[in-house]
Amino acid sequence: MKISAFEIKVGNLLEYQGKLWRVAKTQHVKPGKGGAFMQVEMKDISAGTKLNERFRSDDKIEKAHVEPRTMQYLYLDSDGHVFMDTTSYEQTTIPVEDLAEQAGYLIPNTEVQVNFHNDRPIGLELPANVTLEVVDTEPAIKGQTASGSGKPARLETGITVTVPTFVSQGDKIKVNTDTGQYVERA
Repeated sequence: MKISAFEIKVGNLLEYQGKLWRVAKTQHVKPGKGGAFMQVEMKDISAGTKLNERFRSDDKIEKAHVEPRTMQYLYLDSDGHVFMDTTSYEQTTIPVEDLAEQAGYLIPNTEVQVNFHNDRPIGLELPANVTLEVVDTEPAIKGQTASGSGKPARLETGITVTVPTFVSQGDKIKVNTDTGQYVERA
């Protein structure tokens, strides 16, 4: 199935140059001159090599045929991240290195879509936003305005995001899984 360059999201699987690629990062760029484009960082599923590619707005990219299955994230063990199929209760393990960019958004009991290609798990698609707890951040200072630039906050999964100054330790916040940015307090 062909998709527009602007429909590419982190975690998508693309068939490009005769190989199967997982999208690691995307950035929509609109320069002052010329047309807008998508800057996409992809990782080869089999070889593990990375490729940075620029796709123009009129480019069509082949999205790999995958079988999506709704699965529940259970836990992380020495082999990788363990997921359970919500219909058959069968467990599948995905290696840590395959989910490096997405692991910071996984919390136990979260339902995600795991994509299979030839009965092999090759990636997952996260919900648009996840709710995570702030475990460490600077305390709010009385009199600071909410329009400040923000402060770093470490979340329960280990990732760090920039949050507004009014967010404090113990708060639950929504984080966008595509951009890794703070959305709102939950």
